[in-house]
Amino acid sequence: MSVARAIAAALLALASVGLLWALFVEPTPPPAPTRAFESSRQCAECHAEVYAEWQASWHAQSWVDPEVRAQSNDFQNADCIDCHAPRPILETGLGQRVLPRSTRRVEGVDCIACHQLPDGRMAGTLDDASAACRPSAARELLDPGFCAGCHDQHGTVQQWRATPFAEPGPGFRNCVDCHMPFREGDPTRGRSHVMHGGHDPELVRAAVELRVEREGAVWRVEVENVAAGHNFPTDERSRAADLFCRPLGDGGPWRHLFRFRNPYRFEVGLPDTELPFGQVHTSRIDDPAAAGGVEVALFYKLTPLWEDPQRPDPEREATLVSRVERAP
Repeated sequence: MSVARAIAAALLALASVGLLWALFVEPTPPPAPTRAFESSRQCAECHAEVYAEWQASWHAQSWVDPEVRAQSNDFQNADCIDCHAPRPILETGLGQRVLPRSTRRVEGVDCIACHQLPDGRMAGTLDDASAACRPSAARELLDPGFCAGCHDQHGTVQQWRATPFAEPGPGFRNCVDCHMPFREGDPTRGRSHVMHGGHDPELVRAAVELRVEREGAVWRVEVENVAAGHNFPTDERSRAADLFCRPLGDGGPWRHLFRFRNPYRFEVGLPDTELPFGQVHTSRIDDPAAAGGVEVALFYKLTPLWEDPQRPDPEREATLVSRVERAP
């Protein structure tokens, strides 16, 4: 074959490939027009499932939650506004304290606060300039520093960094692995935006293990932080876990044994009794009335009263984490 014929054949082959590409490969769609996002309600147009999950989350209620309104004196404590109605996190920067916004505060910690980039696009898991929000893939969404702007105010992210979960390797687990798991465990379905946390009884129950054993003439009660990737409890200082006991079969009032809690700064003289991951707290019951057996229970409270931890009745006013009965 002559050189000219070889070149002609090559050009014909390239032209054929180009034709097939044009016929069967979808062309790149044009970029979406620039759109201003002024409310997270706009996100529901394309992300209905995610939006519904977020609406059911405590992030969505962070501005309207009656307990928050009460504890912040209806946000007269302006420091609380920062985290309950923040400006976009990726605008203020990972690990930096968030700044408060002055608009749409009723939407709380919303889609825009977590996903908007400084240029108006949205951070997501892929690049797609043709979508309405023009998402840009951002690994920062998986970084614990992303959560730290709000959730490290009381050291929660630093507590995580001190656990084996923060070490690279097969045991690595970060914030989203526990609090935004894949829907039904399927990565192709994306992560849940319900934001499981302290309001999720099952997640709280999985965090600790309660054990009761006889030790001579007394009962030894152990609480171990077996799964929380931080202290138990953590973050909100209004939260506590209370350990109670009573003689087996008595059915009478509970007797308070111990409280796990990190107090507010103004509660001068109260110790920080949070339980770090992997550590065990031990209490002992030396009560002749419990010689015939003991019942021990751990209750989790969102709004404790330090002055009288037995009032109101924990069985009605708190979440039961674990209950153990032991006979001699």
